[in-house]
Amino acid sequence: MPDTSPILTIDEGPPIEPPELDAPFLLSEPQIDAAPIVFASPHSGNHYPEEMVSALCVPLMDVRRTEDAFVDELFSNAPHHGGTLLAARFGRSVVDLNRDPHELDPAMFHDGPPRACALPTPRVEAGLGCLPRVGARGEAIYSRLLYKAEGERRLSGIHDVYHGQLSGLLDAQRTRHGRALLVDCHSMPSVQPGRRNLTDIVLGDRFGSSSDARLVNRLERVFRNHGLTVARNAPYAGGYTTRRYGRPKRGIHAIQIEINRGLYMDEQAITRAGGFSALRPIMDAVIVEMIAAIRELTER
Repeated sequence: MPDTSPILTIDEGPPIEPPELDAPFLLSEPQIDAAPIVFASPHSGNHYPEEMVSALCVPLMDVRRTEDAFVDELFSNAPHHGGTLLAARFGRSVVDLNRDPHELDPAMFHDGPPRACALPTPRVEAGLGCLPRVGARGEAIYSRLLYKAEGERRLSGIHDVYHGQLSGLLDAQRTRHGRALLVDCHSMPSVQPGRRNLTDIVLGDRFGSSSDARLVNRLERVFRNHGLTVARNAPYAGGYTTRRYGRPKRGIHAIQIEINRGLYMDEQAITRAGGFSALRPIMDAVIVEMIAAIRELTER
């Protein structure tokens, strides 16, 4: 069970204004004939601003274990085949790019939340809102309450900028080609409470609502052809990103991929394991297949 104990309330006076945040993403554009597809990796970032690090009450490694480490590397060849790759730079504990920016816990802030809060969700109650309150083991990560300005800097300087870029890319591709495909790339812990025999891959299409089924079928087939086990929409059906952008009737399709971390990394040390090199060519095959699939769909 996540630790939902309150954060320490320490009034240290108004925080010193920190420097502007670095660019929130790395954009790798197609190196050959561009296809209407974006591979996005919102949780693979490992950059943490000093303002956040100084407020932690746990080792940074505990926070880093929430990252989808190395997922951006697994899909790094997308531009070589004509795809666009958008990879987050900041860790997901800084701000979760796969959460609604109004999915906030007002109890985290010294002087009130930075934005209007949506109705509480189980994720927020568990400490896993857009500005997460807990780490990989479910324990509170901050030694003090955050200030409204801190939260707003993360939301406006990272979340808003990232999604502004992603939205612009997809809209431009749809305008040019008539359709566009977003492949939202994630990884999942290999061991999860209450779940046994987790598959190698979970594909999420919001139960058929975020993508043309032909695209999901082809994606599942290429994974299975390489000997990996695949599930759909359980336990992950797609989050904020898939829900926000997946509008097949409007020409934008969105599919979420979750990769079992046990396939390619040491989850405690956050290092690549022996399976990483074997998984890279499989992801290259996925990239090539999905580029071909969306191109064929746009030509019909």
